[in-house]
Amino acid sequence: MLVPESHSVYPVRAVVVMGVSGCGKSTIGRDLAAELGDVPFIDADSLHPQANISKMARGEPLVDSDRWPWLSAVRARIEKEAEGLLSGHDKSLRRVRRIVNDRSGSDQVYREFLSRSDEDRVTHDTVFVHIDVPKQELERRLKERTEHFFDPRLLDSQLETLEVPDPTREASIVLYGNVSEREVAHAAYMSVRNFVTKNSL
Repeated sequence: MLVPESHSVYPVRAVVVMGVSGCGKSTIGRDLAAELGDVPFIDADSLHPQANISKMARGEPLVDSDRWPWLSAVRARIEKEAEGLLSGHDKSLRRVRRIVNDRSGSDQVYREFLSRSDEDRVTHDTVFVHIDVPKQELERRLKERTEHFFDPRLLDSQLETLEVPDPTREASIVLYGNVSEREVAHAAYMSVRNFVTKNSL
């Protein structure tokens, strides 16, 4: 899938691998970064403050007041890493979006926060790769995972609040994670290449 022609002038600055806990985001993200040419990889879980980690470990879902400081930290890291990648492009394409504080929490709003806009228009400069894995498989993976702070009891909460990206509003790809993480990463790479070629990163 390609970015619509009207958005093709904006360079891709980041690829965000998303999905509920247990879908393989970290492994797929690392493999995808390597396939894209050793671009920087950011593990968003590592940017959670200790208060968030403790809350999830107790089986308590995060609320907006927990998520926004974390998302701000993720965005700041993206800005830092993307600065070098986009140094050859016009600075007007790299300016920070204006974000208002009276926003309701939803995956769509969170993704818009991690992207950019130009005169209130989403630029499609951030590609979202959503990893979709059947619930039964997610439950199996979470039961086997012992070295992560996420409490498996939170899975239902994540599935209920997840909003799948809308390709008519944002640059997005949906991949089914019912194969190996390596295969998913390669499929993501083949799809992301379309955006990168289109947007001339």
